[in-house]
Amino acid sequence: MARNSHGRSADGPLVSVGEVAYLTVVTVNETGAFLDWGGPKDLLLPYGEQRFRPDPGKRVLIMVSEDAQGRPIASMRLDRFLRDAAEGLAPGDQVELIVAERTDLGYKAVVDHRYWGLLYHDAVTQPLRRGQRLTGYVQRVRDDDRLDLALMPPGEARLDVVGDKVLTALRESGGYLPLGDKSSPEAIKARLGVSKSAFKQAIGRLYKRRLIVIEDGGIRRQFDTRND
Repeated sequence: MARNSHGRSADGPLVSVGEVAYLTVVTVNETGAFLDWGGPKDLLLPYGEQRFRPDPGKRVLIMVSEDAQGRPIASMRLDRFLRDAAEGLAPGDQVELIVAERTDLGYKAVVDHRYWGLLYHDAVTQPLRRGQRLTGYVQRVRDDDRLDLALMPPGEARLDVVGDKVLTALRESGGYLPLGDKSSPEAIKARLGVSKSAFKQAIGRLYKRRLIVIEDGGIRRQFDTRND
């Protein structure tokens, strides 16, 4: 397998033109910064496309675009490529998210490499970091076509996801969780990353399916060969 001077695979880049990525700065010279994007040659981030001067070893959030000669280059100026107003998306749609930055309202995220969207703090069910990729959902399309996002699907599908989290946590903890109706919202969110309301609805569904037993101090997995 061919390798470049930094020992990486020369089979091809891990990110394509028109995509956003969080890449590591390899070197900086008079031309600009060069980023590790998995290709045979490092990706140029020209000085004119930088929002600040990155140092080697640091990571930057960029869009891969093309220069006048059709060569791939990086740009930190994402607002030139991403739109605030989305098209063709509706509440409940599953989307790919890349976390961009934390704001007073929540987290600004790149949606499907095309749009900006916002994850409000109360919709965040897990710790997030800049550059993190994750699956999200359109919670609401505002009157100005901007996107409010969620990490859980709406409706019944949301409860299925929460139920899976509960069952996974039960397996990892030996079949018992000290969480129930009397548990605080903070304890439930800390252990499962979900709201108390969603947790209560999900365990109600699991109980009706005879997958769990609800006890005074928590819930226990109901071991039944018909369900294993």
